[in-house]
Amino acid sequence: MKKLSLILMAMLTLIGCADDETKEKEPVVKEVKKPKTKKFGYILDDYEVISDTIQPGDSFGQILFENGIDYGTIQQITDSVASVFDTRKIVAGKPYTLLKSKDSTGQAQVFIYEENKIDYVVLDFKDEVVQALAKKRPVTVKERIAYGVIEDNLSTTFDDLGLNILVAYGMADIYAWTIDFFKLQPGDKFKVIYTEKYINDTIPAGFGKIKASWFEHKGKPIYAFAFVSDSIKGKPDYYDENAENLRRAFLKSPLKFGRISSRYNLKRRIAYYGNRIRPHKGTDFAAPVGTPIMATSDGTVIASEYRGGNGNYVKLRHNGTYDTQYLHMSKRAVSRGDYVRQGEVIGYIGMTGNTSGPHVCYRFWKNGKQVDPFNIDLPTSEPLAEELQPEYYELIAPLRAQLDEITFDKST
Repeated sequence: MKKLSLILMAMLTLIGCADDETKEKEPVVKEVKKPKTKKFGYILDDYEVISDTIQPGDSFGQILFENGIDYGTIQQITDSVASVFDTRKIVAGKPYTLLKSKDSTGQAQVFIYEENKIDYVVLDFKDEVVQALAKKRPVTVKERIAYGVIEDNLSTTFDDLGLNILVAYGMADIYAWTIDFFKLQPGDKFKVIYTEKYINDTIPAGFGKIKASWFEHKGKPIYAFAFVSDSIKGKPDYYDENAENLRRAFLKSPLKFGRISSRYNLKRRIAYYGNRIRPHKGTDFAAPVGTPIMATSDGTVIASEYRGGNGNYVKLRHNGTYDTQYLHMSKRAVSRGDYVRQGEVIGYIGMTGNTSGPHVCYRFWKNGKQVDPFNIDLPTSEPLAEELQPEYYELIAPLRAQLDEITFDKST
């Protein structure tokens, strides 16, 4: 009997140990807290979040009113933030975020307007004191190098190479006075050192600037280096390897890209007038309707009107010697008496007046006589001041060496 009792006790002990082992092997489930989402300096989990874009016809007041803010408060908010942000200037297509309270009122408390990928404005009106803050996302600038051979034109070549088209526009601006981009030839080559902006090192935020470039057109290479010669204006100009300014008094074209469809010709026959000979005292640049038209030099608007065969046109007086005129616009962007700078948009390509297709007729006067701007010597800008040249040459030395190291292999 005693022996049987000992056996039973041993069996119970083993069962108890087995149960203990089973319990020890059961997985322990721990509660994992989801990290809170933070953006624009706010914990989004604390709010009802609306992310949208400004629609045509939307207004700041309308957006707030539809989200629980009365018009009196909206006016107070608008007045309070006026020094930082003009609420009347919100633009259709721009993104915005609205943070609303999670209580039964669902009232808007914070409005965030994104002007671009980098700049945004935060309007915080959840408390009695309204706060307006203009902020920037952290931006990293990275240097890039690109090079290639022109197959057709600059923009399509950049597109084929998968390069940022804004760099092509930048190069067109730099060489606008020295290279006719309507006459690029297959085999022309370029090299460019430029910067791009990134948010948090990874998110592309746009083209920065061109630091240096090299463009070979018709076998002639032209260097260009950015250099700030005027500390007050603070904007760089572009000079060649001899410190000569690449800028000229007049651009070669009033368009960034397009094509010359008809040149200055005093014996041209015009189909619109029954194929009779009528002097064409201008140069026609064809481009799609709505393409921006630029002033080819600084000047004062002496005419901006609609008249007969000219259609919508703008005329500029640059000085006592030179005038320019731009015809057939769909829309004029300047008024009589305005002063415009070289490259500023003064109107848009159209088909107003006597014209059979979308283009701008560009006319050029010298001493009151219409002339062909491509057959006269136009004035150039002053070279870099001598006292600044040592600093300039020191700056461009490594950039030039970097450009010169780039070679075009046989497959290029």
